[in-house]
Amino acid sequence: MKKIEALIKPYKLEAVKNSLSEVGVDGMTISEVKGFGKQKGYSQFYLGVESKVDFVPKIKIELVLIDSLVELAIKVIIKSAKTGKIGDGKIFIMPLEEAFHIRTGVNGDSAI
Repeated sequence: MKKIEALIKPYKLEAVKNSLSEVGVDGMTISEVKGFGKQKGYSQFYLGVESKVDFVPKIKIELVLIDSLVELAIKVIIKSAKTGKIGDGKIFIMPLEEAFHIRTGVNGDSAI
């Protein structure tokens, strides 16, 4: 099992969600987050006054998948989230030692 965390642009969420669903990913957790990387935020003007926005809004998608789905999920996320512009996001993969389904007590791959 692996845990995938993907940070994407907010307007790409629907495309990523639909694409993952088409390949059999049937569960995910979504969080609205803010952060910055190489882009270091941006400046905006309101009523002629410039203000710096240090943290850029992103969506964090968390998935727990069996090993056989991981590579496919990564390819799907990249394809559906990519714009080719700075700030497209990142994907992190972590090994997952164990998973438990709270209601049934089932564990392992069957819990996800």
